[in-house]
Amino acid sequence: MTTITLLDGGMGQELLRRSTRKITELWSADIMLNEPELVSELHHDFIRSGSRVITLNTYTATPERLKREGVYEHINGLHQSAMDAAISAINQSQRDDVKIAGCLPPLVASYRPEVSLSFEQSLASYRQLVDLQAPASDLFMCETMASINEAKAACTAGLESGLPTWVALTVSDTKPGYLRSGERLSTAVNEIESLGADAILLNCSQPEAITASWLGLKNTKKPIGAYANGFVSIAALHPGGTVEELEARQDLNPQEYAGHALNWVENGATIVGGCCEISPAHIKVLHQRLCDEGFIITS
Repeated sequence: MTTITLLDGGMGQELLRRSTRKITELWSADIMLNEPELVSELHHDFIRSGSRVITLNTYTATPERLKREGVYEHINGLHQSAMDAAISAINQSQRDDVKIAGCLPPLVASYRPEVSLSFEQSLASYRQLVDLQAPASDLFMCETMASINEAKAACTAGLESGLPTWVALTVSDTKPGYLRSGERLSTAVNEIESLGADAILLNCSQPEAITASWLGLKNTKKPIGAYANGFVSIAALHPGGTVEELEARQDLNPQEYAGHALNWVENGATIVGGCCEISPAHIKVLHQRLCDEGFIITS
């Protein structure tokens, strides 16, 4: 039976719940700046829940976002603090089987490919992020890629590092088989596979949308996987806005989410986890289900 790699869940939304700070446009990066201990604690909670890959808390620490908010001078410190938090959590767990994924996110805004940069501009920024994160990273996760252009730029920069590079595409919640850009998922998968990505995943879409788009992954020879979000809708989030506009689903408890993820595993996924609104409690239940089904042999 295939062994499953279990990712962590969503950092940003869970950090906001644990923080007493006002929500800002910097989202999780604000907490990275001001409450780094919360980041390390959350990483550790995911590890204790069963995660064996944790992603650096740098999703909103891109050059473009930091410049927009007037805090670009913090870019080096933010990434160093994120690496320190992840390493501290692993050390605290006393486990030697936990890997760190560097984070190559949308540079300008999530879900909005119309505001993304050109390939050349994107590649330059992703190369900068790779250089900042490579010292602590075991692999790179290009995540929430809403267009082929941005996915290719992130993947190219990740692969240049010599580290394994996984690409996670975000699909339409209403139009199965298409990215949020309107491009066909199957086309994106073919292009990403041709670049040499080490795994191709779907992420930060509703779990039902990921399931409905699953056939778009079936033709690749690369490892596949998924990690969904728990939002009612992402329509209200605009570039430069805050996540206060987004509402968490009340019908996606840990057991329900684990059911979706087990379905992906039964259909070929070897990498699963969670994205926004998926907590350590969700990952704990998913880990137990994977153990019960024999997909994870040891805890």
